[in-house]
Amino acid sequence: QVQLVESGGGLVQAGGSLRLSCAASGSLLRVNVMGWYRQAPGKQRELVATITRYGSTNYADSVKGRFTISRDNAKNTVYLQMNSLKPEDTAVYYCNENSYGSWGQGTQVTVSS
Repeated sequence: QVQLVESGGGLVQAGGSLRLSCAASGSLLRVNVMGWYRQAPGKQRELVATITRYGSTNYADSVKGRFTISRDNAKNTVYLQMNSLKPEDTAVYYCNENSYGSWGQGTQVTVSS
């Protein structure tokens, strides 16, 4: 099993920045793709960005050019740098890995206008 713990959420004004972290522990040998997803109130959970073990990335169109996903394999940690935040980015952000399908507990991001 893999355990994921997110941190770094908070309240920020529109145009501001936040950096989310996701620390992984457990059986990590099979983990290849890690990603960030988000769920806003009343909406389905959606993909934000993913990154493979070798650094290949994928982004939702809504965050391209504003968000950057990165990964430190030595620290078993994935990051999401979020710049130029908009009120519509407000959501609970979840970390995910694709070997066991594990999810973190989520971290709230709130962007005020």
